[in-house]
Amino acid sequence: MEAQHHHAHVAACLAENGRPLDAPPVLGVVMDGLGFGDDGTIWGGEFLLADYRDHQRLGALRPVAMPGGAQAVREPWRNLYAHLTALMDWPEFARRFSQLDLCAELSKRPLSTLEAMMRSGVNSPMASSCGRLFDAVAAALDICADRQAYEGETGARLEAILDENELRKGDEAHCYSFSFSPRSPGGPLYLEPATMWRALLDDLMTRTPPPIIVARFHKGLAAGIVAMTKELARKSGVRAPLFDTVALSGGCFQNHILFAEVVRRLEQ
Repeated sequence: MEAQHHHAHVAACLAENGRPLDAPPVLGVVMDGLGFGDDGTIWGGEFLLADYRDHQRLGALRPVAMPGGAQAVREPWRNLYAHLTALMDWPEFARRFSQLDLCAELSKRPLSTLEAMMRSGVNSPMASSCGRLFDAVAAALDICADRQAYEGETGARLEAILDENELRKGDEAHCYSFSFSPRSPGGPLYLEPATMWRALLDDLMTRTPPPIIVARFHKGLAAGIVAMTKELARKSGVRAPLFDTVALSGGCFQNHILFAEVVRRLEQ
């Protein structure tokens, strides 16, 4: 019996919490490494309107290339390069951020090979993966940049160094914001990390300590997930929201800071 990877995540959460079989659909927020999606691409940052029987993809993290495929899971610097070049082309990045250590480190890599792979789509699948976003942020801070020993190591390492005082500061001024990409007809709404990356790079340029950067990233991602939830709850022409319950699942929610921040904001 086949089940779609992320729908199974939601259904498991519903079953664990005793949700009745015939209860209305919930918004399943599934943040994990990766799994095959209904459209043939790789998913991993999903917002699904789902019950036990069916699901509909309403939103996702914006897909970014994984240069090298499975190799990108093992080597976080690949995901960093893909995220940065989704923001701007490499010559512009190298010109604007030449002072950063990460620029010098990436310049030593076989970037022309990665560019060719991403341009042609060969062994460079698109992925809406939250896990790969954590990989990219960790690599930007020179954490597990060359290689991670196991899936999710970057997320665990980031969580471990996070500055708790920064986490508790006022939300808007002390977090990296996410935005929404324009929705294509019939397609999902994308949560866009471009504004987050610009703020993070600015902090790197001013030598902001990594634990503070990590706190701002966690708060921004949590705020973005909740903003997406609120946006998707609105149903055109209908006063009642599209759903009244949210189910959180996926390996990225093993990160206690991310989980607690999302829960706190949803409850508010």
